[in-house]
Formats: sequence, structure tokens, C-alpha cells
Amino acid sequence: MDQNIEYCLAGLIPEREPERQIYFMEQMKKLAAQRSAEKGRPLTCMIHTFGCQMNARDSEKLLGILEQIGFVETDSEEADFVLYNTCTVRDNANQKVYGHLGRLKSLKKKNSDMIISLCGCMMQEKEVVQRIRKSYPFVDIVFGTHNIFKLAELLYIRMTGSGMVIDVWESAREIVEDLPVERKYPFKSGVNIMFGCNNLCSYCIVPYVRGRERSRKPEDILGEIRRLAADGVVEVMLLGQNVNSYGKNLERPITFAQLLKQVNEIEGIERIRFMTSHPKDLSDELIEVMASCEKVCRHLHLPLQSGSSRVLRMMNRCYTKEDYLTLVDKLRNRIPDIGLTTDIIVGFPGETEEDFQETIEVVRKVRYDSAFTFIYSKRTGTPAAEMEQLSEAVVKERFDRLLKEVQNIAGQVCTRDAGTVQKVLVECLNDHQEGDVSGRLENNTMVHFPGDASLIGKLVDVYLEEAKGFYYMGKTACPDKVDTIG
Repeated sequence: MDQNIEYCLAGLIPEREPERQIYFMEQMKKLAAQRSAEKGRPLTCMIHTFGCQMNARDSEKLLGILEQIGFVETDSEEADFVLYNTCTVRDNANQKVYGHLGRLKSLKKKNSDMIISLCGCMMQEKEVVQRIRKSYPFVDIVFGTHNIFKLAELLYIRMTGSGMVIDVWESAREIVEDLPVERKYPFKSGVNIMFGCNNLCSYCIVPYVRGRERSRKPEDILGEIRRLAADGVVEVMLLGQNVNSYGKNLERPITFAQLLKQVNEIEGIERIRFMTSHPKDLSDELIEVMASCEKVCRHLHLPLQSGSSRVLRMMNRCYTKEDYLTLVDKLRNRIPDIGLTTDIIVGFPGETEEDFQETIEVVRKVRYDSAFTFIYSKRTGTPAAEMEQLSEAVVKERFDRLLKEVQNIAGQVCTRDAGTVQKVLVECLNDHQEGDVSGRLENNTMVHFPGDASLIGKLVDVYLEEAKGFYYMGKTACPDKVDTIG
């Protein structure tokens, strides 16, 4: 009998979380130390993240677990443990993963001890897991979006056994708190406030792979942010597939606006961002909180997807073009300096030239700071996949026209703050110009200006000398006036 089964029967392995994972992290510490001693060096790990900020935050949690048990991060795919945290929003994301796996096969032939793992949204698709099992038998561990907290346990099972370990849950059973996290940036952090989505847009596979909406308790969110602030974090990004519907499923319901007000009161936090917002749930209460809370950034990502009410209805977006434009008017009347960004899909099944022209019309009316433009990607299992698809040539031509329009307008919008002094949160050294640093304005626009590594993580007053299309070139407005937070 397997020793761990014996331990379970004897009640030595905790059944509750996170105690169970803490137990397996301790077991993995011993095993990793043993393997490390045999190799004469620390075990290395590499995580490749595909997709959205939610995946990026998940990867920080996964790295936190790996470092807790003794792995050292590397950026090389020749690591002892390679993990792909996958995305499946568009088909090309899936194809990228398969391409990477082809390269990993040859690396594993050179290092038979190498462990390869796949997790994330793509693994929630049954046909993907079947393909992995059949065509990529050298993969060691497969798990999904609902149980990333089990990494230590799954790794222990694989390293003490043999064969592929597959553990994909159809739905989430619980939200597990208080496990390690290794942040990418010491001064800013994503914070999950909810998981899953209830919207069922006809083109989107996210509700099928991320599950139904589950909100974290506000006390857990606020406690996490207070700990982040104590650790030097000055900017938080509140994350959810639709943050505007936060709190509806809690035992004691709370609105997202109410949560935002409480986060605004946490000492040490200087900037609060959030994404993503669904237009159908953007309340007057939230607009008022954004306007009145000084720490909430004057930036909103508000996906349009299409400017045609007919197409929006087929997309099951639950708002019209007119509804969207009314929201934009409300936002700009209450927050005149707000920066607006968006997502737009080109080539949705059934989209006509007239529908596309309506999208162009909305883009010209709203004048976005920037827009993420996508060619519609057919996702098996969604209602839109059963609709009549447009020709690739037509879609590509429309996409090019939209991209040109978006870029022209964004380049004009970016000039609005030229010649003014604005606060910039410095994020990194500029990798294109030695002697410069790069950071972001409150409205999320990038700024490059002379500086050194001592400025990273600090809010700096910067004079914006010149707009360069999508970013500014600037100079420190007053060298003696640098906030030393962080």
C-alpha cells in the first residue's frame, strides 16, 4: 500500500485546506532537498504564463508554492520543473502551447528527470486533456483552474510514483486562502476578488473553464491588501472576470463599489486599479465611488466588443450601443479626465459591413486611450461556434481598418497631458534607452524619463515633454520631490 494512503487512513494527512497543502509542501521540501543533494545544486523551475492578469496572478501563487518547497526560479525551459499556465480564449493560444510542448519533448530526452506540467484554462477542455494523454505522453502533471492550490500535492504524487498525473475538476469546491505567493513586482500586486463568470457571452469559453462566479469574502480581500501594504506594495489591481458583479453570491452581499471604498481606506496603498468591468453591471454607485475615492485610478477598461446593437444581441452582451455610449457620457461627466480602454472583436459570425461601420462610429465617438482588437476566434462548445463564419479575407480587411482607426485616435488622445506635470509610478529600467526608467500615469499611459533603479517602485512627479503616439517622454519635474513610498 502507498505510504500516503496509509497516512490518510491513519488520519495523519489533513483533509481540510490549506492544512493539507501545508503538509504536502513539507513533504516536498524533504524530497526536493534530497534530489538537490543528489544533483549537487538547487532544483530549478520555470513557469510560462499565457493569457490574462488572472493567469499571471495564478502563476505568482504557483511560483510561491514552488519556492516554498525549495525550487529556484529560472527563465530557461531546461529547468528541472517546467509549468505552462495556459489560456484558451483564442485558438492561437492553444496552438502556442502545443508548439512549446514539441520543443520540451527533445529537452526531456536529454534530462529524463525533468518534470513537465500543464495547468490553467486550456486543461479544463476534455478534448485537450485527451490529446495531451494520447499525443504528449511525456507530460507529467495536468491540472485545471479550480485546484491550482494542489500543486505541491500533485508534484509529490508524481515524484513518488510513475505515469501521468491528471487532476482536473469540473467545478470549484472551495476558495483556498493563505498559501504562499511570489510576486513579480515588490511594489504592485494583483488581488483576486472573485473567480468565474456568469455572463455566458456566446463567443466566450471562459465560463466553461473558469466556472460560475465565486466572490472572496471582503475580510479576506482586505486582510490580503493590508499585508501587501505592510510589505511595501503601493498599487493593487483588483481582479475578476467581471468585478462589477462582485459580492452578489456572498452570505452577506456587498457591492463592488462598497468594497472599493474600503480598499481606498487602507493606509499605504496609493493606487487602486481593477479589471475587468462588464458594461451591463456598471452602476451609478461605482461611478460615484471612482470619482470620490482619491486612490482609485482615473482609468477604466470597459469592453465594447462590437458597436452594433444587433451583433451585441447575438453576442449575448445584454446592452446596446446606446446603453454603452450613455455609460461613457456618465463616466466623462463625473470624471472628465478618465482614461478609457476597451476590447473589440472583429468578424463575429453574421457581422455585416454595416455592423462593422457602427463599431468604427463608436470608436470615433468614445476616442479610446487604447483598444485591444481581436479577430473572432471560434471556440468549440460556445453558441457562436455553431453560427455561420465569415471569410478570413473579409475579417482581416476589417481588422486592419479598425486597427488603423484605433491607433490614429489613440495617438491624438495621448497628447492631452503633454506639457503638464503628472505622477508616474516607476516600474522598471527602460530596456531600449540606457539611463531611462519607465512607469505609468494614473490613466495607465506609459512614460519614459531619465532615472536609475533607485526610483523603481516610487511615485515621481514628471514633466511630460512630448507625446510619442502611445507614450510620453518626460523629465523629473523636481528632483527633490520624489515620494519615497515603497
